[in-house]
Amino acid sequence: MRTDNNQSEDLSADRLLLTTEEAADVLRVGRTTVYALTKDGHLRPVHIGRSCRISRAEIERYVSRLEAPPPARHARTRAQTVDQPALFPPSAGRQSAGC
Repeated sequence: MRTDNNQSEDLSADRLLLTTEEAADVLRVGRTTVYALTKDGHLRPVHIGRSCRISRAEIERYVSRLEAPPPARHARTRAQTVDQPALFPPSAGRQSAGC
């Protein structure tokens, strides 16, 4: 015997485009999280008229990016400082303007 939850998962598995609620079910997050991911550009929605859908391929792309290891960061080397002459050497007879 199927429950309503299993039935909705079976239906969304066959669909190419998912509603926000269906995408949230697939990702096992809340609907608000899907809206935030869309707003931040992590998920790219498809607009058909006034409807906003998320493709199954887009969800798979997003998940594969989560699984990928982060790019290697190059170690920064600290630049050696060299004593340089001052651009404006202090003059003996002139007072500084100050801020």
